[in-house]
Amino acid sequence: MNSQIFSLQTIARQKEKIVLGLMSGTSMDGLDLALCRIRGHGKETDIELLEFATQSYPDAVKEKLQKIVSVDSCRLQDLCLLHSSLGDFTADVILKGLDKWGWKTDHVDCIASHGQTAFHAPRSHHQQKNEPNSTLQIGDGDHIAYGTGILTLSDFRQKHTAAGGEGAPMAALIDRMLFGSTETNRLLLNIGGIANFTYLPQSENSHSVTADTGPGNTLLDAAARKLLDKPYDEDGAAARRGTVNLRLLNELKNEPYFNLDFPKTTGPERFSWNYVTRAQEVTGTTDISVENLLATLTAFTADTIAEAVQKVHADGSLEVLVSGGGLHNQFLMDDLKKKLNNASFRSFETSYFNPDAKEAVCFAVLANEMLSGEGFYMDSNRQRRINFGKISLPA
Repeated sequence: MNSQIFSLQTIARQKEKIVLGLMSGTSMDGLDLALCRIRGHGKETDIELLEFATQSYPDAVKEKLQKIVSVDSCRLQDLCLLHSSLGDFTADVILKGLDKWGWKTDHVDCIASHGQTAFHAPRSHHQQKNEPNSTLQIGDGDHIAYGTGILTLSDFRQKHTAAGGEGAPMAALIDRMLFGSTETNRLLLNIGGIANFTYLPQSENSHSVTADTGPGNTLLDAAARKLLDKPYDEDGAAARRGTVNLRLLNELKNEPYFNLDFPKTTGPERFSWNYVTRAQEVTGTTDISVENLLATLTAFTADTIAEAVQKVHADGSLEVLVSGGGLHNQFLMDDLKKKLNNASFRSFETSYFNPDAKEAVCFAVLANEMLSGEGFYMDSNRQRRINFGKISLPA
């Protein structure tokens, strides 16, 4: 037997693993690294977050990504090269991160890499009946495995689309498995570039619901970069000084995506900066102040999240656990709490661990399930279990 396959078997049989989860979101701000100790699998999974860090993308990497991510067209050579070079960059970040934490590579059992989404194209976006849901992540797993010498699992979303799903939100699989409550209706809300939630009813007889609600931080951050020359509007300070323009807000919300049934997914391909400028042109608000534009975009994010939540949970108590960068935008959170005034909001950390690490941890758990679990059911019929992630051996 190939010694690498034997090593893979040995790792899969371990009751406890050290797994490094990696996540890079639609905001393209950098790479999250979550080093986890994971015991067991399935509903018996126990997670200990050992280390967490975020490595910002260098300007040169950001510039390359901006040429290919969520754009209508790009040079295939640019896409091809970045798929490999981003894998090499990721491997280098991992080695430096482990060294800083005082961890040796041979103490890490595997890496779980989400990659950087280059394009997300569910049927609702591409509108081609005979074509499947599709999504593409770059940052090659073989480059990561070879560069670090660590078993690597990557490309988790492809099996989801192969089985008829939209490839997102993948964290919902782990939300359902580990983060529900028998004492209250719970909603796991992640406000990243795109906002998404997993609704977990208290009753085990009720079905969970998952969906992308629409923009999270993506348009807010784009406005801050273009108009404030800042990566984001810290705490929503500029937005707080502004006034919502209702004409513009209503036009932003005049998008067929918001009327689609759950589950559904979307991305910056649909909600790009061009989406904002077109809405401004239609409403004659191209001369709106930066503060008023940010206030309106904040209301857009809060409204679409709240309206989506109200479709799945109209009455009774609801506990909302929040993660993602939007958690740190106090103005956005204040607005959201007003619009969901019957819900109790808590940071994900109050019950589990650092909310900024949540998605990276979820991919670490997905890798653990691929190696040692029994797979996930994709539908309520529970006819076939699906495993997620492609395996790259280190040599």
